[in-house]
Amino acid sequence: MPLISDYFFPAVWLTFMAYWWVMSKNVKVNDRRESLLSRLVRLVLIVCAVALLWLPSVPPPLLDKRFLPHGDSCFWSGLAVTAGGLLFATWARRHLGSNWSQAVTVKEGHELITSGPYALVRHPIYAGLLVAFVGSAVARGEWRGLLAVVLVFGVLWRKLKLEEKWMRVQFGESYDVYSRRVAALLPYVV
Repeated sequence: MPLISDYFFPAVWLTFMAYWWVMSKNVKVNDRRESLLSRLVRLVLIVCAVALLWLPSVPPPLLDKRFLPHGDSCFWSGLAVTAGGLLFATWARRHLGSNWSQAVTVKEGHELITSGPYALVRHPIYAGLLVAFVGSAVARGEWRGLLAVVLVFGVLWRKLKLEEKWMRVQFGESYDVYSRRVAALLPYVV
């Protein structure tokens, strides 16, 4: 198990991030982009969440205590949930095509995408990432994993709110109709 938890799990995330970076090269030009400070704050908080999940231990020692029993079932179910979340985010990224960006932006010729994973939730990339962090927290089984999930949720919720505001300005009534029909992160709930 240590070989898998020490190397395979990070490899899944690193493969996802490498794919994300490669795919970021073929996108539309920005008309409007969120501030550098906003992007840097988000990056720092995400790095903190990742550190909580993958450092051997973190202070205070209470965060290293387990909230789930140690065992193969938690690890493997967490890995499956992580992979499922990352695959869902990847599907959404591919479906979004050249409208995607890492930062909150409005693109030249921006299109409102409402099909594929965007018919299930308005922000499927964020939903997939949250699911992946939940899976990682389950696989780790320690309280710091839950703290990482809360941190990532807060970061993505703030980004989601800014994006929603800009999409409402860009698409007006079309976005309002879409947002009444499709939940933001969890189908039929949130």
